Amino acid sequence: MIGCVLHGRGDLRVEELPVPEPGPGQALVAVRYGGVCGSDLHYWRHGGVGDFRLREPLVPGHEVVGTVAGYGAGASGPAPGTAVAVHPATPCGACPECAAGRRTVCRDVRYLGSAARFPHVQGAFAGMVAVPAWQLRALPGGLDARRAALAEPLSVASHAVRRAGPVTGRHVLVTGAGPIGCLVVAAARAAGAARVTVTDLLPEALRYAAVAGADTVVRAGDPGDAGWPDEVDVAVEASGTAAGLDTCLRLVRRAGIVVQLGMLPPGQSPFAGNLVVSREIELRGSFRFDAEFDAALDLLAAEPALDGLISAVVPVADAERAFALAVDRTRSCKVLLDFGG
Repeated sequence: MIGCVLHGRGDLRVEELPVPEPGPGQALVAVRYGGVCGSDLHYWRHGGVGDFRLREPLVPGHEVVGTVAGYGAGASGPAPGTAVAVHPATPCGACPECAAGRRTVCRDVRYLGSAARFPHVQGAFAGMVAVPAWQLRALPGGLDARRAALAEPLSVASHAVRRAGPVTGRHVLVTGAGPIGCLVVAAARAAGAARVTVTDLLPEALRYAAVAGADTVVRAGDPGDAGWPDEVDVAVEASGTAAGLDTCLRLVRRAGIVVQLGMLPPGQSPFAGNLVVSREIELRGSFRFDAEFDAALDLLAAEPALDGLISAVVPVADAERAFALAVDRTRSCKVLLDFGG
């Protein structure tokens, strides 16, 4: 089968890989679409994501949908041929965090296409992938595989909104209109936000935020933009920049909540800590997701307009072109690899 392999910074190759055999408790999935994530791009461009560095060749990819091809011993689930999305996380179930219901911060989690542990957890940008059978989700009625490829990033966005607490009737600020930021807009609207304002440096990105349902879009580099709010109730930082976090801290109301979702550069990042103190702002982290995956699939089935966030579908043989397109935010939002079924 054909798959993508990262051999190091800037070294992405499309190679022949062996077809995996599903082990006990596993399902074999024929991959149809895979979404190119910001973390995949960081591994490709920089050799790592935050503090997670490539130390061996890695098959990237964790935003995948396909069809059930078979099962290993003792495994069961949707019938072969069923269209499914793959939940990419396998928490250990035994650590204190898992016991407390905080599986998103499991200290021994396995996550498809991640260099967070060594040996790395190989990902799903391949024609076939074997995963624990319980991680399969049959697609709900009315949801095609193409749009379902947004389920993983929408789950990340939904978890960030959940970390903010109730947003019903509130004004939510989102800094960064990449794919995750745009999906935070959709998740906030679904959670009852009264107004969503999005900031970004690029007008092209802001157009995608409007597609996702933003009420107001603001050019981050233009202090004179008329869309800047005086204050907001909740802010979600989705750009992964110190400047975005600073904007959130300065615009959120006193005793408001800021959720840091974007992965900041490795090492120390400056932030306006005095505002956290003097205004009693709550600064919360948000990492990946857990149970939000099923709700994300239902939301995608109900919101066909989110198709508009998929800017390109590229054959896997042209994977490097897909990565180059995905990193150019003036030309793309979410780019999918097509494995051809």
